[in-house]
Amino acid sequence: MHLLVIEDELKLGDYIRKGLTESGFNVDLSRDGSEGLGMALTGNYDAIVLDVMLPGIDGFKVLEVLRKSSSTPVLMLTARDDVADRVKGLEGGADDYLAKPFAFSELLARIRALLRRGMLQESTRFALSDLQLDLTTRRATRAGKRLDLTAKEFALLSILLRRQGQVLSRALLADQVWDMNFDSETNVVEVAVRRLRAKIDDPFDTKLLHTVRGMGYVLEQRDADPS
Repeated sequence: MHLLVIEDELKLGDYIRKGLTESGFNVDLSRDGSEGLGMALTGNYDAIVLDVMLPGIDGFKVLEVLRKSSSTPVLMLTARDDVADRVKGLEGGADDYLAKPFAFSELLARIRALLRRGMLQESTRFALSDLQLDLTTRRATRAGKRLDLTAKEFALLSILLRRQGQVLSRALLADQVWDMNFDSETNVVEVAVRRLRAKIDDPFDTKLLHTVRGMGYVLEQRDADPS
């Protein structure tokens, strides 16, 4: 799980990042409201821990802008345990609120609760550029044209779209799509990716499915394709 922490207090920010990292999360930390907003809008985060009082722009403004385009779960932090502030944050789109000082165990429990809730409410539609996939109808299209995918190709595309922008290893794809331990002697993943690429990329000018040598594959839109 990938988390973003936006907290300007040096010791507290480092403390939260260290604790969450040790709890198994991948954590990015920003100490500025403007920078944090940029990261929140462009990163693929599972949840965001957002302080109210920030340099640049405050947490309420970050939340306001973020909610125009994202439903990422947000836990707000504040040193002011004021009802009006809590109401303002929750009405502005925050999913939870925690007043400072707090016990790390409570912060961790609240984050995990948000993540569980988010998984239950996970969208069934995913998109990248003009590529779209609907899990409910089992339909995938690119530039409005229906893609004729096999069951495995659909499952592979689903994982790549859900985690777009992340490099996914062959081992992870083998486990998630084929429910098998990765064997370096088999080329099942490479063959499936090649066939999927032929359908979602080859007929189109903009390429979305990229190979990261020695690491795996990533689905993302790039300004320029080096190949």
